Amino acid sequence: MDGQRMRSLLGRARGLGSAREGVEHWWMQRVTAAALIPLTLWFVASLIALTGSDYNAFIAWLKAPFVAILMVLLLIALFHHMALGLQVVVEDYVHSDRAKIPTVVAIRLACFTLVVAGVFATVRIAFDG
Repeated sequence: MDGQRMRSLLGRARGLGSAREGVEHWWMQRVTAAALIPLTLWFVASLIALTGSDYNAFIAWLKAPFVAILMVLLLIALFHHMALGLQVVVEDYVHSDRAKIPTVVAIRLACFTLVVAGVFATVRIAFDG
């Protein structure tokens, strides 16, 4: 007997699969999307307010603790959401495991690198200027 017939009807209906992370992935996309709405609105409003300002004004803005915290949260939510979304695109449209797995790994590494660089730059500006 194969594994599919051995599973209970409830197990098949849940659709958990062997990885059991589909629901978590779906929820994380929704949570990061919900977090990105106010963070993006704040960021765009801040950029509009800073229009015409010089470099020193921008640095002074980013040095404010509340602003630096919101910027770090924006970067984390943005790049995590991007990694999750791109992974779904690759899983849906790349059919070869030889291409799919390295592509997902590359996406994860790139997003991780970008968020670390962004957080590092923000923290460095916030503390050093």
